[in-house]
Amino acid sequence: MGKLERIAAQQDRAAGRGPSRRSFLLTAAGSAFLFGFARQGKAAQVYPQSAPAALQEASAFEPTIWCSIAPDGWVNVNIIRAEMGQHIGTALARIIADEMEADWNKVRITYVDTDPKWGLMVTGGSWSVWMTWDQFRQAGAAARTVMVEQGAKLLGVAPSACIARNGQVIAGSRSISYGDIVSRAHPTKTFTPEEMAKLPLKPSSEQRLIGKDVKALDIPAKTDGTAIYGIDAKLDGMVYARPKLPPTRYGSKVVSVDDSEAKKVKGYIRYIVLEDPSDTVPGWVAVLASSYPAAIRATDALKVVWTPGKTANVTEQDILDYGRKQIANKAGGSRVFNDPGVDETFAKAAKVVEQTYTCSSVLHYQLEPMNALARQHEGKWEIHCGNQWQTLFLPVIAKALQVPETDVVMRSYLLGGGFGRRLNGDYAVPAALISKALGGKPVKLVFTRSDDVLFDSIRSPSVQTVRAALGPDGNITAWQHHASAGWPTRVMASAFMEKGADGKPYDQFAIAGADHWYDVGPMLVRALDNDLASETFRPGWLRSVSSGWTPWAHESFLDEIAHARKLDPVDYRLSLLDSKGRNAGSAPNSVGGASRQANVLKRLVEKCGYGKVSLPADTAIGIATTFGQERNMPTWTAGAVQVHVDRKTGVVTCQKIWLVLDAGTIIDPDGAAAQTEGGALWGLSMALFEGTEIVDGNVRDRNLNTYTPLRISDVPDMDVEFLPSTEKPMGLGEPGVTTIAPAVGNAIFNAVGVRLRHLPVRPADVLKALKEKGNA
Repeated sequence: MGKLERIAAQQDRAAGRGPSRRSFLLTAAGSAFLFGFARQGKAAQVYPQSAPAALQEASAFEPTIWCSIAPDGWVNVNIIRAEMGQHIGTALARIIADEMEADWNKVRITYVDTDPKWGLMVTGGSWSVWMTWDQFRQAGAAARTVMVEQGAKLLGVAPSACIARNGQVIAGSRSISYGDIVSRAHPTKTFTPEEMAKLPLKPSSEQRLIGKDVKALDIPAKTDGTAIYGIDAKLDGMVYARPKLPPTRYGSKVVSVDDSEAKKVKGYIRYIVLEDPSDTVPGWVAVLASSYPAAIRATDALKVVWTPGKTANVTEQDILDYGRKQIANKAGGSRVFNDPGVDETFAKAAKVVEQTYTCSSVLHYQLEPMNALARQHEGKWEIHCGNQWQTLFLPVIAKALQVPETDVVMRSYLLGGGFGRRLNGDYAVPAALISKALGGKPVKLVFTRSDDVLFDSIRSPSVQTVRAALGPDGNITAWQHHASAGWPTRVMASAFMEKGADGKPYDQFAIAGADHWYDVGPMLVRALDNDLASETFRPGWLRSVSSGWTPWAHESFLDEIAHARKLDPVDYRLSLLDSKGRNAGSAPNSVGGASRQANVLKRLVEKCGYGKVSLPADTAIGIATTFGQERNMPTWTAGAVQVHVDRKTGVVTCQKIWLVLDAGTIIDPDGAAAQTEGGALWGLSMALFEGTEIVDGNVRDRNLNTYTPLRISDVPDMDVEFLPSTEKPMGLGEPGVTTIAPAVGNAIFNAVGVRLRHLPVRPADVLKALKEKGNA
């Protein structure tokens, strides 16, 4: 431990504090104490930093890899999902704890590091609870079964005479705690996944933690400063690095480097031109220094000449125009839905209506900039960082290092915001390469805010054209939805792409939401990969991914049709949500189908008074409804917003948001509300404030002086409600985003009679539309 760290630790002890973020030092000798590695040697105890010694003891009972019970009664739950502010450990731990009847006051969580035994390690798509629900209930049932069996023996009664409650096995007036059972019976029984699946589960009526208000397990560490984020990690003898980014994401080549000015910076060590076999960071130069401030200054002083890649002159408009050409070419793309009779119905239609909707590029701008710490230790390459998809990027890191995947381990830390950005672990690759160039020496790579923005995996700009064939009575008889955008899954995880009705692979995360649950006759939904976008930047998954922009098109379009036919937009939607055919839904994920979407819409109207309340001039409510993330795991969502439009300035003010959701069983009510509120504000930010554009092959905005997401003063009143349900829990991290933008657009139309078809809606766009309307 270095002098500064010793001083900090002494100050903490004198003040009665545990290890703080500033005194946190990960060393080969001290890692088991400070970072609390679990007894398997593969996991890292994060909450709290000083884990009970019992959790490390071999005498702990571990019926499955997911949980263990120590002799002192403490229950540890292993979490493979990333914690980025959504309290995922609390939500998942209570699934096991409820099923095993644990005492919640004696439950702790361990965020594990990469090991093949954990299976798929990914936190995104609002999948975490949905993917883990069955598995963790079964794991809890396994632990409860053994506790009852062994507790009954110790009490001298039959298991049928016992019940499990709050960390105890009870038989009449007698009881024994889980800790005593473990310490006295020393159970060793383990369960395979197949055996767990056969165990009886508690009915929802007996759940005592699910859906109840309980304390979040991560709050104390986050509030007292002991929680460790990736940017906090340190290693003895490490050096700092900052990247000097090339002019284009791909294809740039270093011509020359001049570090004469950088050498004047105290603490500057050297620069390295990176050679990357994985082609993740081509054309990169890294600057090394003894401190991060020195690395920042030296990087600014370093002079590099590059030959830029072929996209050096590409603009946002080029990408959007390219997307329009793709849509016009009827032969391209992949057909997600391609029902028989679509073309014939359009050819015979009494009328065809069509509109095109566009969205700007969007940055993630998470609070914690990208960072990674890498070293080679005891024959293994260690990567210390926060990451959302370890399974995806560990192989990429191994490829960059040219070592077997078994020689790489990713140590998991808290994320200071993810929102899909850390699904892409590209930031870990340069840290590993720099360390390799230094012979395995520990290197801490940290991006400045502007570096982070330039290296972001942005949400691609998108173009969507929606067409409807109308019969003589004005009813929709067929539907087409064509969407062009950069495909993040094709770029980073092509093996995860699905195949469309035509057998062609497509990025389901670049079209989800367009495959809606309305009955509109035969449908064609076509996804188009905008390869000009993918050549210019690395498209990324951003909170709600395509579901943040596909409802913008189809919910705006439905509103336009309803108004053109002088129909109530709510009644019109309800008439199309008839739960027939493919919209009937199926077990276990979409039981009830479109009828559940109709239910949230009906409840929303009751709450917000759409069409029934009197509002001031230029003020109105707009509505929209969709199904959250993906068709095979729908979170039925209805949203309404009330806006006021200032005709003089064009400023749109959102005064209130209402959301009604049916997400199945709600595990963590407080977390669910927080997730939904955060998602709604993100959706509002992208609707009215947030967006950049590509200029000369890179994003225009480099910092928050020009990139303007939602501010505190812009936050409206919010009313969020979850319909009661005992169905399987669905996702909640992202559905709150999905309905906000179309509801805003529809509200603007209701308020002042102009229709906007590009996001974000800027004041200048509103003024232009009002002027055109006045001149019409």
